[in-house]
Amino acid sequence: MHMESLHFIFFLSSVFIILTHYNGVTCISNNNNNGNLPILSFEEGYSHLFGDNNLIVLRDGKSVHLSLDERTGSGFVSQDLYQHGYFSASIKLPADYTAGVVVAFYMSNGDIFEKNHDEIDFEFLGNIRGKEWRIQTNIYGNGSTNVGREERYGLWFDPTDDFHQYSILWTHTHIIFYVDDVAIREIKRTESMGGDFPSKPMTLYATIWDASDWATNGGKYKVNYKYAPYIAEFSNFVLHGCTVDPVEFTSLKCENGIPTGITPSQRTKMESFRKKHMQYSYCYDKRRYKTPPSECVINPKEAERLKRFDPVTFGSGRGHHHAKSHRRSRFVSI
Repeated sequence: MHMESLHFIFFLSSVFIILTHYNGVTCISNNNNNGNLPILSFEEGYSHLFGDNNLIVLRDGKSVHLSLDERTGSGFVSQDLYQHGYFSASIKLPADYTAGVVVAFYMSNGDIFEKNHDEIDFEFLGNIRGKEWRIQTNIYGNGSTNVGREERYGLWFDPTDDFHQYSILWTHTHIIFYVDDVAIREIKRTESMGGDFPSKPMTLYATIWDASDWATNGGKYKVNYKYAPYIAEFSNFVLHGCTVDPVEFTSLKCENGIPTGITPSQRTKMESFRKKHMQYSYCYDKRRYKTPPSECVINPKEAERLKRFDPVTFGSGRGHHHAKSHRRSRFVSI
């Protein structure tokens, strides 16, 4: 089924307004601070996806534990289908030895469009004892899994010590990934990307699963179930966007207060974060691409920094590629 695009018209008045049009329905949204968006209980926004008793909703109804053990991982999924919006959760990751473990917070429509799905990914990659967790972000549009637009980063804090907020802003024109109040990546839609930019309605997922075959040093270090169960904790759920009828694919409702983009101060923080913490970007990977994909804007200083960080990947382009993109199902029991 073909979808009409979601168009945005911007104008300036006493407040900045987004007019979002989808299949003839207009949604109006003020540019409020995303800290003012409502927080949902688990039951208000999500349903159990897989994992039997490895998903536990705490007594307050606003927190969830997802665990991975020898039997299975676990996960949950949003009850609604969305066409754009702001999606967020506070997450605390498991500590100690976590090699091969992946915690994912992502949007997808793979259950609806099996051969041409869209996806927007936050993936947290575990590590051996003494090494830090890493974050990987990625997008796919229209089944473009052969391209891969991965970036990987370290963090300025230990994500196992406390909760931190991880957020996705998805609009018709751009996608922004946030950690706490810091925008860490912006993907702008370009004409040359075509259908590679996620554009069809998606649901939101959270999972923990065994990715021993690729997640830590290209699969060198596996999940060790001596340390199980691995528990990822989730709270502060925000699902704020335009809901879509799952049968007719028509817009049902658009929430007020969807953020519009990066403020100047956020952009400064983003540039600082990327300079200090980005460890991998597909735009600079010479082993994968002799010529960077069309949407890439090459920063010579960034290219030189990454080359010093990994001269094989970002220099000569020879050797084994370590930033492997996963395509394995997150829902398979172990």
